[in-house]
Amino acid sequence: MSTSQNLPLAARYTWGGDEFLFVEIAEEMSLASNLRVMAMAGALAEHSLDGIVDICPANASLLVRFDPDVLAPADLRCTVEEVEIATKERTGTVLSTRIVEVPVWYDDPYTREVAMRFREGYHQAPAGTDLDYAARVNNLAGPAEFIQRHHAQPWIVSMVGFVAGLPFLFQLVEREHQLEVSKYLSPRTDTPRLTVGHGGCFGCIYSVRGAGGYQMFGTAAAPVFDPTQSLPDFIDSMVFFRPGDIVKFVSITQEDYRRIGQEVDEGTFRYRSAPVEFDVERAVMDPEAYNATLLENLYAR
Repeated sequence: MSTSQNLPLAARYTWGGDEFLFVEIAEEMSLASNLRVMAMAGALAEHSLDGIVDICPANASLLVRFDPDVLAPADLRCTVEEVEIATKERTGTVLSTRIVEVPVWYDDPYTREVAMRFREGYHQAPAGTDLDYAARVNNLAGPAEFIQRHHAQPWIVSMVGFVAGLPFLFQLVEREHQLEVSKYLSPRTDTPRLTVGHGGCFGCIYSVRGAGGYQMFGTAAAPVFDPTQSLPDFIDSMVFFRPGDIVKFVSITQEDYRRIGQEVDEGTFRYRSAPVEFDVERAVMDPEAYNATLLENLYAR
């Protein structure tokens, strides 16, 4: 994978009303473009410009909200363009982040029951399950092989949003090994909370119950959004994941799921995690070898 993959010569700048600057790094998602967005967001935050209200990195773009009475639009654009040039020319970028283990009960009865309620008229393959369909379109032997591929290699949180606390995930593998699954033909009106879903090349964890169109593969055992901030991992924020976090899914049994649920209810659950210095160049050049290094950090303790 080349670090220049899918990156245009210059970002596209557009204005949203009087308060927003939208910076499009690429039209197509790639690991390189997403890491570039994160680098730009971090560098812009370091400038601490008066008048910037919020910086929102997304999969391949950046949205900056600002107060035009404090910060002139032309001055903001000038600064962002400087950041764009600086991050484009930078080599050896390292992202200070963390790797987190997320336990998942794959092919669980909750998502399976909902999936069966939304087949005819909603799904491309109403006769089977979401896992059956995902395995078939990825030319895999069956659901078991798809599940193994899904949790074998880690994912990066490319953005957080759409609904509160929902992480979008991009697997750290070569492009030809990406799992790709179309969304439902028509969105469901129901998706269980903590459903592990997939649409296109993106995975996600539904932070709350609601409508959705991603294929459903299982359910995560612990919250990713805690408005009460009652769990230790949510002391600093009701949203657990941040862009740049590395996620390692792990397959668990029903018994494990019940045990973790009890720990959540008792307020004692903690995610297994470890700080990592994510080397962008190594991750892009040889994802599989670098992933082994990331996992050593997670399981060294």
